[in-house]
Amino acid sequence: MLGASAPRIIGLRPGASSPGRFLVSATVTRLLLIDDDARLTAMVGDYLRASGFEVDTAGSLAAGRERLALGGYDALVLDLMLPDGDGLDLTREIRSDARWRKLPLLMLTARGEPMDRIVGLELGADDYLPKPFEPRELLARVKALLRRAQPDPVADEVLRFGRLEIDVGGRVARLDGQPCDLTSHQFDLLVVLARSAGRVLSRDQIMDSLKGHPLEAFDRSIDVHISRIRAVIEEDPKTPRRVLTVRGAGYLFARKQDADS
Repeated sequence: MLGASAPRIIGLRPGASSPGRFLVSATVTRLLLIDDDARLTAMVGDYLRASGFEVDTAGSLAAGRERLALGGYDALVLDLMLPDGDGLDLTREIRSDARWRKLPLLMLTARGEPMDRIVGLELGADDYLPKPFEPRELLARVKALLRRAQPDPVADEVLRFGRLEIDVGGRVARLDGQPCDLTSHQFDLLVVLARSAGRVLSRDQIMDSLKGHPLEAFDRSIDVHISRIRAVIEEDPKTPRRVLTVRGAGYLFARKQDADS
């Protein structure tokens, strides 16, 4: 497991060249890995490169910001504990900057407190992975983030609920015509709820509908993301009219949400 005292990459041949080197540059997926553990970043970088990705690494927040400023990344893997600051600070910056707001973000953490993960998700991280971890799981989670970030070329579905409009193909939700500030995962979660408007969905049903998503229902990550969705689409998130909680059962997306619906 990576992040443990003796990390090991399973299935990576020593000295193996990266398959990504032989891909057409326009098709290579670029990842940025920000972590101050030089041994871990070297091993993870090699593993991801062997899986076809182009990987840049940074060992501090400052170096990570410089890399991000160059642009062109398809996803970010970010450690929480860095020598010059907290990864949560960079998460907050990314989600408040139009250039990176939609960038898929996977958070790494060696901290054992659930609150650290919850805060990261509330700030806009799409997923998290605790250390130590298996490289294969990291790869699976990164691929899942990238799949969800890809627009569906055949979807022209638009869901309308009063003042709320959800353009599935365009991957944008609008309230009163203004785009809602949602991460890729939050948008997918909103679509799952909206497509089942009027029905109560349990956490397990929501998880089954989020194809390829690795979050586990018991860690209440769905609750955190729904809280973020409410903060964007509800007039008063404390008394929601669009995404309702059905105690002991799950969540219900209301069919009628506004007086003129």
